[in-house]
Amino acid sequence: MSMRKNRAAAIVAAAATLVLVETPSMTARATSTSPTRPRVHLTSALNMQATAARAAANTLTPEEERDGWTLLFDGTSTDGWRAAYGDTFPQHGWAVENGELVVLESGGGESKHGGDIVTVDQYSSFEVMLDVKLTPGANSGIKYFVTEQQGGGGASAIGLEYQLLDDERHPDAKAGRPGTRMLASLYDLIPAEDRTINPPGEWNTARIVSRDRHVEHWLNGTKVLEYERGSAAYRKLVAESKYAKWESFGEADKGRILLQDHGNRVAFRNIKVRVLP
Repeated sequence: MSMRKNRAAAIVAAAATLVLVETPSMTARATSTSPTRPRVHLTSALNMQATAARAAANTLTPEEERDGWTLLFDGTSTDGWRAAYGDTFPQHGWAVENGELVVLESGGGESKHGGDIVTVDQYSSFEVMLDVKLTPGANSGIKYFVTEQQGGGGASAIGLEYQLLDDERHPDAKAGRPGTRMLASLYDLIPAEDRTINPPGEWNTARIVSRDRHVEHWLNGTKVLEYERGSAAYRKLVAESKYAKWESFGEADKGRILLQDHGNRVAFRNIKVRVLP
């Protein structure tokens, strides 16, 4: 186990025990039949728990390592990512803050500031999972099977999209076919169902599973949609969507994973991926 994991485990263990402080009155009354209750430092314990949570973020458990997971973000570095249609990570528009990978606020424009970022590696059958924290009114997305052969020219790269949106405040939630532009939907194609959503300012866990042509979207531990890439039903949905002009949209054999810059502040952490057999 790495030094980082040992340190995180030690902090978690320390935070799990509230600090008890012996007072003079406790010593004086040690023989009393009604002992004084120990004084509990709740503030210190809560601070330790918060520190533990930060330390444990962006790490893998032994079980995850055994199951083939790898980190796409370690909390400090942007290694493994680059600008869409570029060779290096954007010089502005993105930041690493407090163990979070953050796309910065820039007025809500699509890829008008730092631009989208994509993984250096490409994936075919894979599972990706990450925590996402929206700000009020925010819009973003997690795209996959991004080939960078479509789109560009100042617009967001083209790919299948797990929608990230504050449904209550952003007008895009009411656009397109009902529900297809809301949180966890397959953007403009399939609505997500049976969602449990934490509000802006809190973390939600997004998960995408792609095995051969079968794809699933998960939100906070619940599967909210599934579909088959390239099926007759899928192609019918594409033909009726904004993606109709892109030949064989979403049917590439492999592609990159993308985090979208849509001009609103959104934070990401615990970004991990594994290749599926």
